[in-house]
Amino acid sequence: MAAFHCVAVTVFSSVARRFGGIHGFAFRASAGWSRTGVMPLDMPESVLVRFKGKRQPGVTLRDLVHAIPLYAIKQGLLTVDKSNKKNAFSGRVLEIEGLEDLTVEQAFELSDASAERSAAGCTITLSEESVTEYLKSNITLLKWMMANGYGDERTISRRIEGMEAWLANPSLMRADQDAEYTEVIEIDLAEIKEPVLCAPNDPDDARLLSDVAGEKIDEVFIGSCMATRPLPGGW
Repeated sequence: MAAFHCVAVTVFSSVARRFGGIHGFAFRASAGWSRTGVMPLDMPESVLVRFKGKRQPGVTLRDLVHAIPLYAIKQGLLTVDKSNKKNAFSGRVLEIEGLEDLTVEQAFELSDASAERSAAGCTITLSEESVTEYLKSNITLLKWMMANGYGDERTISRRIEGMEAWLANPSLMRADQDAEYTEVIEIDLAEIKEPVLCAPNDPDDARLLSDVAGEKIDEVFIGSCMATRPLPGGW
């Protein structure tokens, strides 16, 4: 049996929200990787979701989450019926553009919801201003942690140094100009003027509130897997 080795890959994770900075995860690499220094990785195809236009007053982050399946259904890229189910997002990377003014926390919430699409992963294009604000707040928190004896001071100090180095020379990854996508979904924010919700028991069954007005409701349960909050310039 071939031996396996551990390779560290740096990624943003939900843990980073609590402790600040960028954290890594590990995956197993074959013995061939250790011999040649090269390991082929099959990258999933991508589906681009491009938001455009101006957000309307009262539109929440959850409305944007639901707008993605709503518009995918309109384009025939997603079906609700489980027989011969069609889901263009399944196993692919969901790339989102046009919401650069989101905070990093909101971007985490929106990317978390990509699991509802059965996507393999999610990226969101953000502005340098949003990332700068997030890192500065993290630096403040980490310095407070050091002052109060929380965690290993050397480790926290290295995280602060890494963030400060980025702030001194900010640079964000962007998609190539000639990037190719399996599908492209465009969502005009000016068209979303009311709440977008999902019918019971299926996050793919997205509908406008006006489409279900008058439906008889027998039971109500209120809950959320993510802290929905107004967007900048919203409520």
